[in-house]
Amino acid sequence: MNKSEISRDLSLTTHDRPLLRSELAELVREGKIAEGKKGRYELPNSGGSNHLRGTIRFLPRGHAWFYPEAGNPDNEATGIDLKKYSRLHIPRRDTGSALEGDRVMVSFHLPRPAQWRQGKRFTTEEEPDARGKVEKILERRSGRLVGVYRKKAKFGWVETEDPALDGQIDLNGDTTAEPGQMVVLELEQWDKGQNPRGRILEVLGWPGDAGVDILAVIHRQGLRTSFPEEVLREVRKVPEQVDPQEVARREDWRDRLVITIDPADAKDHDDAIWVEKHGKGWTLAVHIADVSHYVKPKTALDKEAEERGNSTYLVDRVLPMLPPELSNGICSLKPDVDRLTKCAIIEISPTGKVSKTRFCDALINSQAKLSYEQAQAILDGKPAPEGSIAGLEEMVREAWVMAAVLRKKRFADGALDLEMPEIRVKLDDKGRAIAVHQVEHTASHQLIEECMLLANEAVARLLKIKNKPTIYRVHEDPDFGKLHEYTETARAHGYQPGDLTNRAHIQKLLDSAKGRPDEHLIKLGLLKSLKRAAYAADPLGHYGLAKGDYCHFTSPIRRYADLVVHRGLQAFLTNPPKKQDSLPGQTTLAEFARHISDTERASAEAENETKQIKMLEYLAMCAKMPEPPIFEGVVTDVRMSGLLVEATEIGARGLIKREDLPRGGEWRFEQTQMRFVSRGGLQFQLGQKIQMQVQRIDFQGKFIDFRIAGEAKPVEGVKLDMDGAGWVKKNKERKKKLEQSWPPKSRKPEKKKGKKKR
Repeated sequence: MNKSEISRDLSLTTHDRPLLRSELAELVREGKIAEGKKGRYELPNSGGSNHLRGTIRFLPRGHAWFYPEAGNPDNEATGIDLKKYSRLHIPRRDTGSALEGDRVMVSFHLPRPAQWRQGKRFTTEEEPDARGKVEKILERRSGRLVGVYRKKAKFGWVETEDPALDGQIDLNGDTTAEPGQMVVLELEQWDKGQNPRGRILEVLGWPGDAGVDILAVIHRQGLRTSFPEEVLREVRKVPEQVDPQEVARREDWRDRLVITIDPADAKDHDDAIWVEKHGKGWTLAVHIADVSHYVKPKTALDKEAEERGNSTYLVDRVLPMLPPELSNGICSLKPDVDRLTKCAIIEISPTGKVSKTRFCDALINSQAKLSYEQAQAILDGKPAPEGSIAGLEEMVREAWVMAAVLRKKRFADGALDLEMPEIRVKLDDKGRAIAVHQVEHTASHQLIEECMLLANEAVARLLKIKNKPTIYRVHEDPDFGKLHEYTETARAHGYQPGDLTNRAHIQKLLDSAKGRPDEHLIKLGLLKSLKRAAYAADPLGHYGLAKGDYCHFTSPIRRYADLVVHRGLQAFLTNPPKKQDSLPGQTTLAEFARHISDTERASAEAENETKQIKMLEYLAMCAKMPEPPIFEGVVTDVRMSGLLVEATEIGARGLIKREDLPRGGEWRFEQTQMRFVSRGGLQFQLGQKIQMQVQRIDFQGKFIDFRIAGEAKPVEGVKLDMDGAGWVKKNKERKKKLEQSWPPKSRKPEKKKGKKKR
């Protein structure tokens, strides 16, 4: 039936029909009904169609990946193995009118297996991915695009470089924007065969103005910059002091030496620790801000946190999951004030084995707020900051002894050391990039990391044993085909990787790359061959950490998954609250997991994009300096067009074009040796350390061109195929021979034997 027929059968008045339309739309979004041809509604998959529902994510060139919704009954009815085909490739021509992050319905076809006839393959190899085609847009993520306003005579349009819609968008309505300004546009109409049309919602400003580039990223990724008034009203009702009734119910840890260790500029302190050494090993208490006490299910505050999924840390600002009154206020574990926590108390043996765990609601009063630098100074033997409480130095040093044992055991159990260097861009008060530096992860970082990993694992194991529905952090086993491809890449860099389906061989490769110029490249290549960590309602384990049970428990201020885990843990506390928070069922949790995996991906892309924008801004400034700075670099690949390089100190990757190689001789590309050689005895090869400066920046294409700094020198101890003199001599001989044979002698055609054919 269509809307009109349903309305007549229900005898609805004209006033009630808008309500019917909204209810039908909600049922379609939930997958309970489907809208078929000519606007007629039917039960999902009643026609036996091969349609899947899920989210679409675009690649830079317009192709896309489609991620089916796990637990959707319509998807399950198709019979497709959703674990095997956890994503489908959508060619650019088949993406329809979908935009980044939209919820769509696609038709699909699976790879055809290879067929054999008389022992020989007669079809092409199996396609690597299942493919799909967008049939319908079920729900727009935002429907907003960012572009540049253009105008000719009275006609105005917006040019966008969005991978989903690269081109021109016609406008509905008037605008105050001036030609050349960046604008935010809402797509209103986009039918096949017609130009898309939209309406300008906001004028961001001129490209190049301070802050405009960051605002463009925020709108492009659909991130939220402000909180609705309904949410703010709920926040105002939250008391600024701890409820005395809660103080009486909880374990009182205010007289213990509980401390926080965070970045120096941190304002939202999620976690605190306490460590005690005894004859049987150590007792570790991990205190986590009890956000679940203040954020209750189905409130406006909870719904907003769920929609955001996580906090987003851009290069110049933070877009928090919770309003600052909570994230930086009553929930933050600041020193010298009472705060509510969820506490994991873990008994650890001298060998790093967990012997006992228990969980409780607690009350703390943090005794010290250390930065990573201050904690590292204590570990290096320096005194604690002036005015610190007695026993602080001893506890920090003992905590590192314990953490070192835990770390050693974790890697012995098969965990992979995939830690990548963190690059930070420093901005001035006008938001312009003025410096780039690498954040060193010292022992103080590792100390906190080991404590948090242990608490996360302990909570996940308890919830799994108790069969309590929750959200797990999962990292599935890798695709062995991709690992095989990566094996060949490692061999090209001179490594002997062995069998990378064996976790021990992977770690051996990582260890052999430590300290080498291509260490970052080897780690990055491995990460690309592994699957991406995500959230799931099932305990699928974590490959990278080598843990069978793992969840996120330690950051509920900035991650919604942790808040869900806290609610599930309430029933198993030694002092559970009288009224426990309700939890959704397994199917809804699967949807939560999919959603927050999507928001995490969007936040990560926004963070990386804003960092890259400011990196380019900084390097462009370097190129204009009278004496441009010199960067230590490494050759990461060698191609006909030039050298792919990385400035290792700042993590910037770019190209040294063949024409920008040092003058003084002709350069020859040797693909088999992965190098360029000159007749003067110079060479640049894969993995070689070089010094370089910025040549030019392409802001539109986001490319960096470098050049070799100073004069290139011959590389000692390297045998070229031919020395410089030999190369010149051979070229002269070749030229002389060519001149002698020119012009070519005329030849009479040879007579063919046999009878002449008519």
